[in-house]
Amino acid sequence: MTEPIADPALTHIRDTPPPSRGGRRLPGSGLLQMTAGLQRATLIGGLVLVALFVLIAVFANLLAPYGFSQQSENGHAFPSLAGPSGDHLFGTTVGQLDVLSRVLFGARTALFVIVLALLFSIIVGVALGLVSGYVGGWVDRVLVLFMDAMYGFPSLLLAIVVSASLGAHLKGGFGGILSAAISITVVFVPQYFRLVRNATVSVKTEPFVDAARVTGASATRIMRKHIFVNVTSTLPVIVTLNCSEAILTLAGLGFLGLGIEPTAASEWGYDLNRALPDVTNGIWWTSVFPGVSIVLVVLGLTMVGESINEVTNPLLRTRRGGRRTGSTSANPAPTGGEEQR
Repeated sequence: MTEPIADPALTHIRDTPPPSRGGRRLPGSGLLQMTAGLQRATLIGGLVLVALFVLIAVFANLLAPYGFSQQSENGHAFPSLAGPSGDHLFGTTVGQLDVLSRVLFGARTALFVIVLALLFSIIVGVALGLVSGYVGGWVDRVLVLFMDAMYGFPSLLLAIVVSASLGAHLKGGFGGILSAAISITVVFVPQYFRLVRNATVSVKTEPFVDAARVTGASATRIMRKHIFVNVTSTLPVIVTLNCSEAILTLAGLGFLGLGIEPTAASEWGYDLNRALPDVTNGIWWTSVFPGVSIVLVVLGLTMVGESINEVTNPLLRTRRGGRRTGSTSANPAPTGGEEQR
């Protein structure tokens, strides 16, 4: 008997593995695919630092060997200004506090303040920007004048004024964190207001907004359903960059003794202030570890923010694409005639 001749088409279909079912992508995987080279390395390095900061803040209770205000254990007081050792990996402060525990709990304080400050800033700034840009008229003029006056103040000076005003009313652990968050919120609100207001002024003249207005949609529905989505696309970049600014502002307030009470929560800026006399005596561990923590967190947040800005900014993408096109055209592929020669 003759064996049946296999159809090449059927053989190709049989040997081809079935297509894999597309699963859910990891958050941020699309952003990583849009980067390459040094830009990707910068983004990954920033994400690693930010993820480490968040994990330390969330699990500070489990990672810290002692409490942030603990001065003794089992009836034995901690030594004062003891160098790094097995019992105290980062040493102790002049107040007999474990530096490692203060650094770890300081990350939690910073995370709480950042989240609250950005949440308040986005809610207030975006809402006022939408109303100002869409309504216009005297409402727009008053809000723009007020926000420009706030934006003209130096950010740290404005935060100091607000924090000093709220210090007598908000006390305790959460009260100090809320006071610091509100102080930073006042600094950030004008930025979100100006961004959303300018975008709203441009979007409200688009045909789809006119169509919604003709169909009888209310102003609230138009702002919420049609304009909001189109004016908040650049917010992630500003949010990421503002996180690093919030860390620096919080550290500045703590360094000046404003905002969070030292016995209510651990704060890196306050620890740096207390470590100033130690530096002149050659005691480095009380200032180096809080300072390095601030630098690493700010560096990670800035790296992520700048990488996202380069990916999402059309102007930067055009410039990068132009450089690649120029390098390609500088070395053109050989033509057919040149290959024959």
